[in-house]
Amino acid sequence: MHTQLLVLGGGPGGYAAAFLAADSGMDVTVVEQDQQLGGTCLLRGCIPSKALLHVARVMSEVDELRRDWGVEYSEPQIKLASLRTRKEKVIQTLSGGLRQLAKRRKINVIHARGVFRDSQTLQLNGDDKTIPDDGKLSFDQAIVATGSSPTMPAAFDIGSDRVLDSTGALSLRQIPETMLVIGGGYIGLEMGTVFAHLGTKVSVVELEDGLLMGADRDLVQPLQKRLEELFEGRIHLQSKVGSLGDSPGGVEVAFEGPRKFGTEVYDQVLVSVGRRPNSGDLGLDQTQVQLDARGFIVCDSQQRTGDPRILAIGDVAGEPMLAHKATHEGRNAVEVLLGEPVEFDKTAIPAVVFTDPEIAWAGLTEADAKRAGTQYQPAIYPWAASGRGQAIGRTEGLTKWLVDPNTNRLLGCGMVGPGAGELIAEAVLAIEMRCEVGDITHSVHPHPTLSETLMNAGEVFYGTATEIYKPRRTAKTT
Repeated sequence: MHTQLLVLGGGPGGYAAAFLAADSGMDVTVVEQDQQLGGTCLLRGCIPSKALLHVARVMSEVDELRRDWGVEYSEPQIKLASLRTRKEKVIQTLSGGLRQLAKRRKINVIHARGVFRDSQTLQLNGDDKTIPDDGKLSFDQAIVATGSSPTMPAAFDIGSDRVLDSTGALSLRQIPETMLVIGGGYIGLEMGTVFAHLGTKVSVVELEDGLLMGADRDLVQPLQKRLEELFEGRIHLQSKVGSLGDSPGGVEVAFEGPRKFGTEVYDQVLVSVGRRPNSGDLGLDQTQVQLDARGFIVCDSQQRTGDPRILAIGDVAGEPMLAHKATHEGRNAVEVLLGEPVEFDKTAIPAVVFTDPEIAWAGLTEADAKRAGTQYQPAIYPWAASGRGQAIGRTEGLTKWLVDPNTNRLLGCGMVGPGAGELIAEAVLAIEMRCEVGDITHSVHPHPTLSETLMNAGEVFYGTATEIYKPRRTAKTT
């Protein structure tokens, strides 16, 4: 069996690359070890978690109506089987759509585990009837898109089904009475939010002195305040889990650190301390592909590796591990193979934390700018001054631009509040187009909306914001 282009991995990056290549006339084969296309994002990551976060958000809004608006509802009853079925239906619908799209494009999809024998041959292992007798698939070019997996430190891998990674948590086998989330990153906080709204008493332990250390502190503060209420104060910073132990009553957790000591028992423990690239056991040592110290495939701005026949995209090719980054890299890699003079050179790759409130940012963060010694001036608009923010009772939010004080060019944007993940797209376009602040303030935004806070924050930079009085102070440039 031979193919012009092999795509190893059927996730967002892999299927985007395969579809574009097929649309461009290439003979394409996708090798995916799961029985469905979609990868981690669709099958056990982004999509199912956002489906459950939608449920949590609506439940939160109902609570707000009862608490703040005088609208009464009876207490919710959770039918876990129905919730699980609905989540699976979303996955099946999207994955089935991908299968049909691949079929219409005449892409050969093989469900098997692929291991490189050399720079031109893949060994196929599995039960797929399309696998040739010798199990070999030769190719002209290959794109590795094998993604990443949750990290499970050896000290926490105690062989208990009560100790979960994000995949196990999303299976929704039960709603535990108590759960400890190890790690204050976005995956742990998103899943903690879901279980808390379903009725679990959630606790979080984080080694650092704050949550979401990749985000600016002023964006995290409103979320942390809300999570303190949701988790009833059970957020333990600057603390560490020394060990886990399985017991008849649950998982015994030994805490270490200045803020949390002793041993407590939880019904379930969610380990959410990062992800690792799926680069091991692929036979890459039989090729010229190189790995860095963290296991990422080393590639250039055109996604080319040290092997002239092999490219790499997505999580396995390095940070940030985001599905939308993988998609763009996949399309970029195919254009490179087609001879286009392109490279992956994005100024603003958006990041979104889908908690409530959501946090989103693109371009430079203040932490990035300070580390790089980049001059910037922040322009912050509080949602307490937004008519829409007041109307929906979500005044804790804010929108922030980082501006080059010498050129007025937009360097970065961050926001926190409901829907921030949708609003950040305007900022991405503005930063990529190298817009100045005036390009935003002179664009008419609809009122009353949260999107106009992007315009309002730009007006803060000029000292012309209507709803607040805050003259521009250039002396505050950092």
